[in-house]
Formats: sequence, C-alpha cells, structure tokens
Amino acid sequence: MKSIIRIILITGLLSANIYGARGMLQIKGSDTLINLVQRLSEVYMEENPGDYIAVTGGGSGTGVAALINKKCDVANASRLMKPKEVAQAVERKVDVRRVVIAIDGLSVIVNPNNPITKLTVDQIGRIFRGEVKNWKELGGNDVAITLYGRQSNSGTFVFFRDAILKNDYSQKMNRMNGNAQIVEAIKRDKSGIGYVGVGYVKVAKGLTVLKVASREGGEYADPLNANDVKSGKYPISRPLNQYVNGSPKGKVKKFLQFELSAKGQKIIEAEGFFPISEDYITFNKKAGL
Repeated sequence: MKSIIRIILITGLLSANIYGARGMLQIKGSDTLINLVQRLSEVYMEENPGDYIAVTGGGSGTGVAALINKKCDVANASRLMKPKEVAQAVERKVDVRRVVIAIDGLSVIVNPNNPITKLTVDQIGRIFRGEVKNWKELGGNDVAITLYGRQSNSGTFVFFRDAILKNDYSQKMNRMNGNAQIVEAIKRDKSGIGYVGVGYVKVAKGLTVLKVASREGGEYADPLNANDVKSGKYPISRPLNQYVNGSPKGKVKKFLQFELSAKGQKIIEAEGFFPISEDYITFNKKAGL
C-alpha cells in the first residue's frame, strides 16, 4: 500500500489532465513543505482508503500560480502571496483563503569545519548581499565565502531576501533547486553557507546550524529549540501556509482538518517542524477550519 501511495505522490501531476480526475486532491508548491505534506498525505490515505492525494513541488510561486489558474486544490507556500498574485486571483474570481499548518525556524547552515557557530541577522544579510566576502572578516578561517540559496520561484528565496537581506542577493550566490541540494552542498563545501527549512536539518549530520541574534549584543537563539522559535526569540521564524479557493469543503476540508488535528500536528513535529500556536489556531478559524 505504501508503495502505491508513494507512486501517486511522485507522479500525481505529470499530466495536466489529471487535475480533478476521480476526485484526486491536487497539492502543489513549496519545496520546504513538500516532504512534510507528502508524509501527511501518506498517513491520511492509509486512514482513508479511496481518498487519493497528489503532492508535487516546483516552489511557492508555482503552487500559487496553479491555484490562481485553477490547476490545483491546495497551494503550499512558505511565504505570503504577493500583491500581484492577489490581484490576479481577484481578476480570475479565485477567492483565496490562507491556512497556516506549521511553523518553521528557517535555519542558516555551514560546514562543521567552519569555526563560526553564531551570527547576527545583520551579519547574515551582509554575507548574502556579498558585502562580507571572506570568513576571516567574521573571525573565521581565511577563505572566501561560498553562498548557497534558492531560485527566485521559491518562497524561501523571497522570505529570506525580504526579511533578512532587505535588498537583493549577491550575483555570486549559487541558486539551488531545493533544500536538500543546499544541505548536500554545505556538507561538501567547507567555505559554504546556506539557508533551509528546519525540517531538513533536525536529523541531518555533517552540518552546523547557526544560532542567530536579532542584533549585535542581543541574545542568540537556536532554530532547533521549539521555545526559541515559538516565542519569536529566534528571529528567522515564519508560518508555513496552504492556500485554497473559497471556504474549504469536501475532501479539501477533510484533509486540512487532518493536518490541523492533534495527530497531524504530531506528524509535523516528527518531520522536524513546529506545531502552530494558539494565535494561528484562531486565525485558521477565519478560513472555516
């Protein structure tokens, strides 16, 4: 049964004509969310024989575009929708509703051979803008910094740029297809630095996850510490979202309710992310959940 489920998850959107076929739930978007939502879908389908879910990636922008064009039921997004996307949805009569399913402590990672173990938000911004080019400028080894980040269709790319860089990335940054590629690159590159969703580093070996302070002289916080993330002490935390068209109904509502249930939230925690807070529980009720 698990093999069948995995085939459905992997191949679900290879054909555009499959959308809506036999009532299959189509979920598309964020690379940060894909492994998590695939796992949630596996458990859900095991418990609900006859309900099928196809989960594919492509980035938050791809998922949002698919929802606006009515090519999927649920868009995974690790960022908020852009004003342009909201306007497009209104134009195409898509009544977008946002649901928060998990919290991410977006993690900045380096190779374990790098002596740097903590940075401020300002230092991280200067690194990824290309203003700091050598680790020795920060007390590290005398070696040029290699940057690894995401491509522009990624919600994580947009969130990190807007929240941390507050400007544009260095043109020398290596733009990777997904979180897993960044993790593997940092494992191999002693001079590398990258950023990934916390679910990709909690069980990973061969990495140093940096502690981060919001300002010079401030207290450093750990993205692996649930209290640091939930309290907002860790300065690069963010909600992980799903967007739907209209008030959730039928199979869409049933799956969303599963994700937000106690069991669903435990799966989210087991996959390395954090359950939603009371504030987001209240927020989700506005979407009819």
